[in-house]
Amino acid sequence: MKMSRREILAGGCALAVQARAGDVSAQQRLVMNDASRLNPTPLFRHFYVRSDEADFVAALRRELKEAAAVRRSVALGAARHSMGGQSLIRNGVAMTFDIDQCELDRTARIYRVHAGTRWHQVIAHLDPAGFSPAVMQSNSDFGVGATFSVNAHGWPTPYGPFGSTVRSIRLMLADGTILTCSRNANAELFALAMGGYGLVGVILDLEVEMTDNMLLQPRFEAMPAGEFAKRFIAASHDPAVPMIYGRLNVERERFFSEALLVSWRKEPTPAGGLPPPARKGALTGLSRQVYRAQVGREWGKSLRWHVERSIAPMLANGTASRNRLMNEPALNLANRDQRRVDILHEYFVSPDRFNEFLEGCRRIIPKAIAEFLNVTLRHVKRDPTSMLSFATTDRIAAVMSFSQRIDADGETDMIKVTEALIDLVGSIGGSFYLPYRLHARPDQFARIYPDAQRFSQRKRHYDPGLLFQNTMWNTYFNF
Repeated sequence: MKMSRREILAGGCALAVQARAGDVSAQQRLVMNDASRLNPTPLFRHFYVRSDEADFVAALRRELKEAAAVRRSVALGAARHSMGGQSLIRNGVAMTFDIDQCELDRTARIYRVHAGTRWHQVIAHLDPAGFSPAVMQSNSDFGVGATFSVNAHGWPTPYGPFGSTVRSIRLMLADGTILTCSRNANAELFALAMGGYGLVGVILDLEVEMTDNMLLQPRFEAMPAGEFAKRFIAASHDPAVPMIYGRLNVERERFFSEALLVSWRKEPTPAGGLPPPARKGALTGLSRQVYRAQVGREWGKSLRWHVERSIAPMLANGTASRNRLMNEPALNLANRDQRRVDILHEYFVSPDRFNEFLEGCRRIIPKAIAEFLNVTLRHVKRDPTSMLSFATTDRIAAVMSFSQRIDADGETDMIKVTEALIDLVGSIGGSFYLPYRLHARPDQFARIYPDAQRFSQRKRHYDPGLLFQNTMWNTYFNF
């Protein structure tokens, strides 16, 4: 029987409660996984919280104190969309918060939100007041605190990652102390927590910028891939274009030869107001069946590109609100084949090196056993704050999706492809995103994230008992 993510989390919570009461025998194990389905991790407890603010803080302090007393590690997560154990730690405590709290300050144009609030809940709070998140993670299933912890980005422009729109956070340290952190107060902790994967403390809530919701009209432009970067950057700096993304064709014989630029432009608000931000349908109108037909079928890839480049623009039903476009669930194009798993990669390159990136990808990706399904291109402005910044200059982000076989050959192939792509982006001054499989070699990681050692040292300063850990910490940071 298949279970939803919510059922799995709830079941984990129930087991944790029973374990505390002594109703579960020592032989029974609580095991959790992440979106890769390749990291089953036995846990001591799943601390799953749905409660009011006062109870949450008190319960959290007790849990941290108990874990620290017996030197048991704690890993933080929400939807666990990461793919390499970034939100899990073996025999430790996995923490999940699912608390819907969001308050708007219309005058300051900010909202104060609990770290466990999901993005679709944020939109539900902001939309009736005519506002929209300035930046949020794609898709809307994920927790706001988790988005800050991986410093995710979206496709609104022109912005940096989500952290660029966060004014302040409240952070609980390992000893239970709560600090307000911002660019002006406890600035080092703010920089460590932004893109810090929950390794310095527990984010309780955040103060975040919001913008106006608006009606948008899409414009589709097909072009040779070599022209994309110049036209994409020009459009991303156009004040009339608040949202933008690009795509590339993925057939092996013509790989990355064509590009599609989709820009969304503001339209007057109709007399009846903006449409509600329903959570259904794919952004381009591309059906799940067409998308999944690409696996093992080159004709499926050709069909998908024809639909997206030529048919979807004709079938597009016109305008959509900004909140509607951002309120997409992750399950729209979900894989249901238990023999395969969709694996994400993400690379960040300067616009002036983008064509070199395309050429390198043409050499590497078509040779892979894994099926390459999609790349979405986004604009990310420079992030000067996060100690583990992946955008030290303005970048084009390439969000890639592979379909990988769940077997030894599939995993070996993916490791080789990942290492080759990281070598490529490293050679042209780019970077790779950390929330996915931990296939980067230590030397690759150290080269592209030169402040990792400083991050490790300062984490140890604030968390000398190493209470907060995850698989990524043990792989790359535990010097």
